[in-house]
Amino acid sequence: MQQGKLKRQLSLVDLTFLGLGAIIGSGWLFAAQQGAIDAGPSAWIAWVIGAIAVMLIGLVYAELGGALPRAGGIIRYPDYSHGPLIGYLMGFAALIAYSSVAGIEAEAMRQYAQHWWTALGTASGNPTVLGWFVEAFLLLFFFLVNYWSVNIFGKINSFITALKFVVPALTIIVMFTNFHVSNFTVHGFAPGGFTGIESAVSTAGIVFAFLGFRQAVDFAGEAKNPQRTVPIAIILAISIGAVLYILLQIVFIGAMPTSALSKGWASLSYNAPFADLAIALGMGWLSTILFADAVISPSGTANIYLSSTARVLFAWARTGTFFKSMTRIHPTTGVPRPALWLSFLLSLFWTLPFPTWGALVGVVSSATVMTYIIGPVSAAAFRKTAPDMIRPFRLGGMSVIAPLAFVIASLIIYWTGWNIDSWLIGTQLAVFLAYLAMAKIMPTDKIPFNVQLKSTWWLIIYYVVMFALSYFGSKAFGGTGLIANPWDQIVVIIISFAAFYWGIASALQKPDLGIEETEEDIELSVNI
Repeated sequence: MQQGKLKRQLSLVDLTFLGLGAIIGSGWLFAAQQGAIDAGPSAWIAWVIGAIAVMLIGLVYAELGGALPRAGGIIRYPDYSHGPLIGYLMGFAALIAYSSVAGIEAEAMRQYAQHWWTALGTASGNPTVLGWFVEAFLLLFFFLVNYWSVNIFGKINSFITALKFVVPALTIIVMFTNFHVSNFTVHGFAPGGFTGIESAVSTAGIVFAFLGFRQAVDFAGEAKNPQRTVPIAIILAISIGAVLYILLQIVFIGAMPTSALSKGWASLSYNAPFADLAIALGMGWLSTILFADAVISPSGTANIYLSSTARVLFAWARTGTFFKSMTRIHPTTGVPRPALWLSFLLSLFWTLPFPTWGALVGVVSSATVMTYIIGPVSAAAFRKTAPDMIRPFRLGGMSVIAPLAFVIASLIIYWTGWNIDSWLIGTQLAVFLAYLAMAKIMPTDKIPFNVQLKSTWWLIIYYVVMFALSYFGSKAFGGTGLIANPWDQIVVIIISFAAFYWGIASALQKPDLGIEETEEDIELSVNI
C-alpha cells in the first residue's frame, strides 16, 4: 500500500477546541466533589495550583511546539535532545498516560448513563458485564469517527466542544443563585491542611482535568501554520479551562446544602456530583441537562484521546524504538491507521477489570506528568545546543520557568503517593532494563549506545531517588513517615533542581531535530 502523509487541515480554532475539548471531559463531572473530599472548602486553591503548574509546563511546550511542530511531539522532543533511549522511556510512559484516557471517559459516560439504565452498573458505581459492553461499543464508535479522516474528526470535535462548554457555564450561573458563603467555614476552611490541598492536586482529578492542553502539541503535525497556532492554542485552552474549573469548584462548595455536610466534607458520596446536587437543590430540570451532558462531555474527550494516542504511537515508532508498522499513514485519509487500531485495543484494555473513574485518574495524572518532566529539560537544552533554531514563540524567562515547571511536575508525581508511584516509577526502571537487554536491536546508527546511556543516567538516578523518597516520605502520601512533612517535599525540590541541571548538561551536543519530517510525513495542503 502506498505510504500516505499527515495532512495540515487543523485551524487555530480546531487546535484550541482539541485542547479545550480534552480539558472539559469527565474531570468537571467528578473532580469538584473529590477535591472537596480531599481539601474541603479550600479545594479551589488546589485548582489554582494545578492551573499554574500546567501553565508553566504548557508555556515550555508552546516554544517547543512552535519551533518543532511534530505529531506526538511530547515523545519526539526528548528523542531529539537526549537520544532514543530517553525517547523510548517517554514513549512507554505516554503509552500508559494516553491510552487509558479514552477508557476512563467511556467509563464516566457509562457511570452517568446508569441514572437512566440501572442495569449498566452496581449500586457502588462499578459496571456490570452489560455496562462494560456499552463502554466497548462507545469506544468502537469513536474509533470509526477517527478512522476516516482527520478533517472530519477535527470538525466534529469543534462542534461537540462548543456544545459541551454551554452546560458547565449554565451550571455555574444557576448554582450561584443558591450560594452560601458560610459553607466555606464549615468544618474549617482547610480541614486536611495544606497536605489535603496538595493531595487534591494529584489525585482528585485536578491535574488530570488540565492535561488536555497537550493535544495542540500532539496534532502540531496536522495544523495549519503550526508555528503560530500551536502556542496560542496551548495558552488559550489552559486559561479558559482554569477559569471554568475554579468557578465550578467554588459553586459546588457554596451551593452544597448544609445538611449534607453534617459528617464533614470527606463524607460526600454523590455518584453523579453536580447532577445529584441539582436534585438536592430542587432543580430537576438542571439535573436532566447535566445527565445528558455527562454523555456528551466525556464522549468528546474520548474521541480526542483515541486519536491522539495514535499520534503518540506514531511518534514513538518514528524514533525507531517501537514497531515500525505504527508509522504507516493511510494515503487518502492521512490517518495513521495501524496506530489507531492499537490505540483502540489499548483503550478497551484499560476498562478492565471494570474499574471506577477514580481508580484510574491518579495513575493517568502521574504517568502524564512523568512524560512532561522532560519537556522543560529539552527546551532549556535546545537553547544551548540549537541556539539558531527558529522559535516563532520564544518563551521569556525560560531560565526561571523551565526549572520551576520541572520542580512542580516532580512535586505532583510525589503527591500522587507511594501506591501509584511505586508502580509507575518501578515500571520505568524495568523498561530501562529491557532496553539494555535489547540494545542490539535498538537504533545506534546516529547516536552510539554509550552516548545514549550517558544522556540518560540523570533520569534513571532521578527515578531511583524519587522511588525512595516516595517510600520513605510522609505518611500523608503513603510513605513510611521516615522523612516527615515538609522535609520530604523540600528534598523533592532539591533533587528536582539537581536533576534538571544535570539533564541539561547531559543533552546531546548536536541534537538531531528531524527537520526532514516536514517533507517526509506532512502534506502541505493549500486548497483547504
